[in-house]
Amino acid sequence: MRKLVIATQNRNKFIEMKTAFEGISWELIPAFDFPGAPEVEEDGKTLEENSLKKAKILSGFTGLPALADDTGLFVDALNGQPGIYAARFAGEKCSYEDNVRKMLELMRGVEKEKRRALFRTIITIFYPDKPTQQVSGEVAGMITEEARGGKGFGYDPIFQPSGFSKVFAEMSLEEKNKISHRGLALLKATSLLR
Repeated sequence: MRKLVIATQNRNKFIEMKTAFEGISWELIPAFDFPGAPEVEEDGKTLEENSLKKAKILSGFTGLPALADDTGLFVDALNGQPGIYAARFAGEKCSYEDNVRKMLELMRGVEKEKRRALFRTIITIFYPDKPTQQVSGEVAGMITEEARGGKGFGYDPIFQPSGFSKVFAEMSLEEKNKISHRGLALLKATSLLR
């Protein structure tokens, strides 16, 4: 079975990806299973640049094909912030809760029609010996006025996708993967890996 390195130190993200990739003939190995795997600095100006950098560095370190994603959250009322800095919105080494708290504080008093947001994910598959492939997924929605639900991670407790009454944190992983930005990008990546 071919091996594919998933370029993440985030265990929640790895579980989400592994679930989405069920049924493909690749053995998925998280970066955290490789002692000394480099922490890649996300200093690109776009999701595409950051995703490519992570995949390329992890592939170089392991000698295996690598898959990396980068996700941004673009909020209308905040002029597109946090954008590509979604994971460190509340500062370096911040927690998911810190980011959610900061978002809710900044959005306090913002009326419903201005709470629109877009989640966008870019996935890169980097092969040592073949052309690199990139796919994307996005989902529109809104930032809720308070956190809800106990599932998921990141902004899941405050992101309500358009057409749904639940936030991501109130959905099962299967439900979320069908409609989320990462889920849609993973679906495209799955067909490439097949």
